[in-house]
Amino acid sequence: MMLTPDNKLKKLIVIGDRLLIKPTKPEEKTSSGLYLPQGVQEKEKVRQGYIIKAGPGYAIPLPVDDEPWKSEEDQVKYMPLQAKEGDLAIFLLSSATEVIYESEKYFIVAQSAILMLEREEDL
Repeated sequence: MMLTPDNKLKKLIVIGDRLLIKPTKPEEKTSSGLYLPQGVQEKEKVRQGYIIKAGPGYAIPLPVDDEPWKSEEDQVKYMPLQAKEGDLAIFLLSSATEVIYESEKYFIVAQSAILMLEREEDL
């Protein structure tokens, strides 16, 4: 299968409460006017970016059963994350891991490092 800009991230799987974030440029502003000036980013060690992929959430193990007919995938349930794909996230840079994938820079961030989200849809 050939990778295109539309599907190049499909084979990435984000684990647990982690989020894959594409950072915005410091001077970028959202349609509602939210942006972090360069000075704030340097002083406060925060960044902003759009959530590209989100993990399944926090694992909640179920009690152990001796019911052989249950499949393995029934063994773990997840509490979903508050952050969703497409949200603009402001996050602590100290808790983020920078990665380069297909020559693009991304951050992997745990939901606990997110300070604020902006969502285009009505809350």
